Amino acid sequence: MREQAAEKMDTLIVGIAIGLAVGVIAGYLGLTYYQNSQGKNRRLLAEEEARNITNEAKAQAANITLEAENKARMLVEEANETMQRRRRELDKEDERLQRRREDLDKRYERLEQREQQLNKRQSQLDRQQNALQKLEEERMQELQRIAQMTAEEARAELLATVEQEARNDMARIIRQVEAEAHEEADNRAREVISLAVQRLASEHVSEIAVSVVSLPSDEMKGRIIGRNGRNIRAFELATGVDVVVDDTPEAVTISSFDPVRREVAKRAMTKLVMDGRIHPARIEKLIEDARAEVEQVIREEGERAAYETGVHGLHPEIIKLLGRLKFRTSYGQNQHAHAIETAHIAGMIAAELGADVMVAKTGGLLHDLGKAIDHEVEGTHAMIGAEFAKRYGLNPRVVNAIASHHHEVEQEYIESYIVEAADAISGARPGARRESLESYIRRVKMLEEIATSFDGVEQSYALQAGREVRIIVRPEAIDDLAALRLSRDIARKIEETMQYPGQIKVQVIRETRAVEYAR
Repeated sequence: MREQAAEKMDTLIVGIAIGLAVGVIAGYLGLTYYQNSQGKNRRLLAEEEARNITNEAKAQAANITLEAENKARMLVEEANETMQRRRRELDKEDERLQRRREDLDKRYERLEQREQQLNKRQSQLDRQQNALQKLEEERMQELQRIAQMTAEEARAELLATVEQEARNDMARIIRQVEAEAHEEADNRAREVISLAVQRLASEHVSEIAVSVVSLPSDEMKGRIIGRNGRNIRAFELATGVDVVVDDTPEAVTISSFDPVRREVAKRAMTKLVMDGRIHPARIEKLIEDARAEVEQVIREEGERAAYETGVHGLHPEIIKLLGRLKFRTSYGQNQHAHAIETAHIAGMIAAELGADVMVAKTGGLLHDLGKAIDHEVEGTHAMIGAEFAKRYGLNPRVVNAIASHHHEVEQEYIESYIVEAADAISGARPGARRESLESYIRRVKMLEEIATSFDGVEQSYALQAGREVRIIVRPEAIDDLAALRLSRDIARKIEETMQYPGQIKVQVIRETRAVEYAR
């Protein structure tokens, strides 16, 4: 029994051992299978991810390749278009050059033909001239044979006869001219004087040739005249002016076309009136004092002009003439101030254009220098001023600017053009010059009449002292394009029919208004 039990126990132990061994083996195999199945899944996932990345990379590469191909195609097309355009331009240029070459060839052929014709004509003229010379020689020989005199003898006899006849005619003509001269002397004198007056005529003669001296009372007029007119004669003789004593209350008029003499006379007369002692000796003393004062003012004003414009190194005589412009006006514009203003404008223009600023300033300051002595020296003020500046060694560029600012000589330098422009700007700016009341009213009225003479114009107004005309048109008759055309037409008619300084602005206004009433 025990043995059977032991055998059963052994069998049971063996069975348990076998079972444990089989379980361990089965567990190991199961664990191994599980691990293998997990690795295979990871490998499959990795392979799937790699395939996805590869596909995305291929898609991106395809897109990049397509974009590159498109860009390359566009660049090739642009290059082809550029090449075609350049080729067309080159073809046109080649055609133009070919036509130009053909034209030149034709012109060259025509020139050759004309040259041949001229050569033929020249040869014909030479032959004709030789024939004429031969005929002249034969004629002279025949004349000498007939007259039995040589050409020199005939010429001497002829000259003697002609000289005698000319002397007789000359004496007769001289006596006739003398008689006619005596008869026409008065008429000729009147004509010359009238022409001179016409050349000097101006609407502002009273402003540029007359000065008025106020008197404390009309009793002073008798003292100015003096006994038998000795005081006024002494004054006029010492100053070279005309003193007009008329019915004007408490005033006498000093008249002279020399502004410096007129200023001297005005100062002397004012001092005489204030002093009250009026006799020839006192008159001469005060006139000398006034003349010294005016000379001092002239020097100071010339130096001031040179200082203000920065123009240094001028000769004292030029400074003196420059100061005399203080007493000279043109259309109401003081020439001293005009010279300074022109110098500043010329300097600014020269600085902008890169020209010589000092030459431009000097030319602008001295461009009207001749006006200080144009009533004393024959010639135009531009040529007088240029000759004066040249005499005192100024730069040739300055001399040319002075001489050419009215186109009397050719403008050789850029500074000459600048001085001319500065002179025009200074004289034409608003307010620079003035005109008489009648001419101003006439010019403004004419502006408005020209504007209203066009169809479609409703109203016109002259503004800015006649430097602008404002025109209001009917909108139903004038559209926008017609308004532009109207402004040009009015400006052109003003240029053709009027004379005016500077420029006139033509402004056309077209306005449409819509009006309605709420009831």
